[in-house]
Amino acid sequence: MKTLLTILLVGITMSTFAQIKVNHIAVHVSNLNSSKEFYQKIVGLEEIEEPFKDNLHAWYDIGGGAALHIIEAANVPTQISKVNHLCFSMKDMDSFIKTLENTDYPYESWVGEKGKITVRVDGIRQIYIQDPDGMWLEINDDY
Repeated sequence: MKTLLTILLVGITMSTFAQIKVNHIAVHVSNLNSSKEFYQKIVGLEEIEEPFKDNLHAWYDIGGGAALHIIEAANVPTQISKVNHLCFSMKDMDSFIKTLENTDYPYESWVGEKGKITVRVDGIRQIYIQDPDGMWLEINDDY
């Protein structure tokens, strides 16, 4: 009986978690236009329809039904840590790095080595870049 109850509880818990998915990630930006240029031209995201039409919001498709919402507002936080970051996986990270190099956009490893790639213990390659407000983005090849 105890085993059956455990199986039922685990099953209910797992089915509850299966009902959760990422809807969107919101990022506070100080200048919508420069942030839009970064997320479109550097990161390569596709802008999608946003309902506000107030020139303070832009939404981007980040895959899997999820969106990135960038929102212009005063008082962008000044304490920025690489530990707090967005992460995007790229199918062709080498081409992405070439785009960064061709546009002189800086990137670095986890430890801060400019122009270097970190290889995690699981073999995933990653780099870090910052958006116009200093928000860290991890770009990796775990696509």
